[in-house]
Amino acid sequence: MGRLAILGALHEEIADLLAAMDPGTTIHRIAMRDFHVGTLWGTPCVIALSRIGKVAAAATASIVIREFQVSRVLFTGLAGGLHADVDVGDVVVASSLMQHDMDARPLFDQHEIPLLGRVRFDADAGLSALLHDHAGQFIRARGASAAIGRATLAAPNVHLGLIATGDVFVSHNDEALALRKRLPDALCVEMEGAAMAQVCYEFGIPFAVMRVISDRADHAAKTDFTAFLQNVARVYTAGIMEPLLKSGALAGD
Repeated sequence: MGRLAILGALHEEIADLLAAMDPGTTIHRIAMRDFHVGTLWGTPCVIALSRIGKVAAAATASIVIREFQVSRVLFTGLAGGLHADVDVGDVVVASSLMQHDMDARPLFDQHEIPLLGRVRFDADAGLSALLHDHAGQFIRARGASAAIGRATLAAPNVHLGLIATGDVFVSHNDEALALRKRLPDALCVEMEGAAMAQVCYEFGIPFAVMRVISDRADHAAKTDFTAFLQNVARVYTAGIMEPLLKSGALAGD
């Protein structure tokens, strides 16, 4: 296996990963982005901040694939919960991803990616299984709760399923309800994953997406997201990734 790419949309989501990279890490500035190339917990990696949204994520994924010859791409960060079984503090690992705001009707069916003939992009089963297993181990090791400011999250769970992506921060009850009705099997909603997935699909690169649920995509989403980002996001990401990478399961040849 070659180098692993780890991407996140916000600095807080990857901050602890960057801090843990081995001495000798180099930084390459391309297209207004810093790509950190080195070793993280024994695994050759390139870590980058994609910024928010589908275009930003697609551009960043294209760069890491073309410029750094990565063999796998992992996107990590926060998301808003959609499904009734998904609560704040849970982890969602994508089995597949779709763009909920893609609508080229009547030329193509709703949600279909024009000229690709598909709606959903399947994540790599092996990489997703590793993320799912290590997320479960992390949650069990932390015990029953995690703090967000003054709030406490009880008994978080790990889910595997559909993630919906769109260029909108869903923060109103009616928007969330409309998505739940249109996409009843979607577990959560975010702004980057399916765009990265499309790029990886077109390049033939295995990928996975892991999201921590920061809010319920409702009227309280902005407040909940901000608190979660500041207090919990980096703890989850590093806590799940460290034992996974130290296990050698993703180490390069």
